[in-house]
Amino acid sequence: MTAAAGAEVRTPFTAEQRLLATGLVLAVMLVAFEVTSVITALPTITDQLGGDSLYGVSLSVYTLANLVALVAAGEMADRRGPALPFALCIVTLVIGLVVAAMAPSMAWIVVGRALQGAGAGGFSPIAYMLVKRAFPHDRQAMMYAYLSAGWVLPSLFAPLLAGWVTDTFGWEWVFLGLVPFALAVGALAVRPMLRYGPLPFDRVGSKIPAAVVAAIGVGMLVTGLQFANPFLAVTTSLVGLALSIPSLRRLLPAGILTARRGLPAIIACRIIATAAFLGADSFIPLAADRTHGSSPLVQGFVIIGAALAWTAGQWIRARRPPVRTAPAMRTGFLLLGLGLVLVVPVLWEWWPLWATFVGWSVGGLGMGLLYNPATVAAMSYAVDGREGEVSSQVTLADAVGFSLMGGVGGATVAIADRSTWSLTAALGTNFALAIGLSVLGVLACRRVESAR
Repeated sequence: MTAAAGAEVRTPFTAEQRLLATGLVLAVMLVAFEVTSVITALPTITDQLGGDSLYGVSLSVYTLANLVALVAAGEMADRRGPALPFALCIVTLVIGLVVAAMAPSMAWIVVGRALQGAGAGGFSPIAYMLVKRAFPHDRQAMMYAYLSAGWVLPSLFAPLLAGWVTDTFGWEWVFLGLVPFALAVGALAVRPMLRYGPLPFDRVGSKIPAAVVAAIGVGMLVTGLQFANPFLAVTTSLVGLALSIPSLRRLLPAGILTARRGLPAIIACRIIATAAFLGADSFIPLAADRTHGSSPLVQGFVIIGAALAWTAGQWIRARRPPVRTAPAMRTGFLLLGLGLVLVVPVLWEWWPLWATFVGWSVGGLGMGLLYNPATVAAMSYAVDGREGEVSSQVTLADAVGFSLMGGVGGATVAIADRSTWSLTAALGTNFALAIGLSVLGVLACRRVESAR
């Protein structure tokens, strides 16, 4: 018996599938360049525009806009096919980049980031839908790894390039430099999507209004957390909870609050994982800037390792034989928690930033190891004609996790900016919350496998 005879034979891609895969990966690269570059430049932007109090808002408004866009894009893709919502996302993203580049104040940066989030938000559910519909079952896990690999080059070069552009030409060109890329991706990726029209299925009412209400509610919650007036803070936050919880329960699978076994537990774990990751990833550059006095170039370099390790983790899972979802995700959460512990010393000015780079790479590896099994398991619940609905739930989990932690973390930074509380204490609080979430994830992932 030859080695080839014992190897697993995978269905080859057709020429059309390769073209579609290329378009989807380039779309991921576009989002990766945009996200990584802006996070790198954001400390400098807030320095020049005097916007520390809006640092967290610029993070959370992006993900709140994502929240609405991913629901709308998934629903539109089910009803109209993926090409139209993808094209609309490209146009919205380009407008957001131009608005941010021309921003005279931090408030306009927030507007631009909202438009960018609305544009970029639709890419993931459309990509997940197309992986489910357009590619053979035995290649779908690898396709998710290819999509993750779209982060490799941006993770390697975007932070360094964004830092160099910011130092040399100004942060405005971080946004403007992405416009030609976005237009090129739209021109290439839309065409192969045209053949995938809607499939017949009984349609339910639109969930877009619920997504808008959920975004408003989450936005009020995270904004209320930043108010200096205790009465306004409590009132606004409670109203936000009252709006967001019922809306999110309609958008997400029933039983998510209790991590009911199966899809609800998978989605709950995605929320926990993304919130824990953001608790460090978005604030490590700020610590490198304010505690270590590092340049934008160095600030970007410190978080490169996590993004690369995330991709490596997904690739490892995709190339290995299928594994049980629960043990795979548990390993990921444990490594994520370890990485979070290892980045806490970045708050000490004598701690070398290369050590933070290494430590946070461990956290990124954990995210990769848990994300691929979670995505494959979640999309196995998608039925023909409603792939966009499940893909929206998967990506909605990411948006909720990012926005909530971005809001809470941004609130600590804002409080430190206007009080005697130190920035070091604020960032330490964020890291501690993230570590706690990773422990919760270890417990919740025991319920991701259903009895079906």
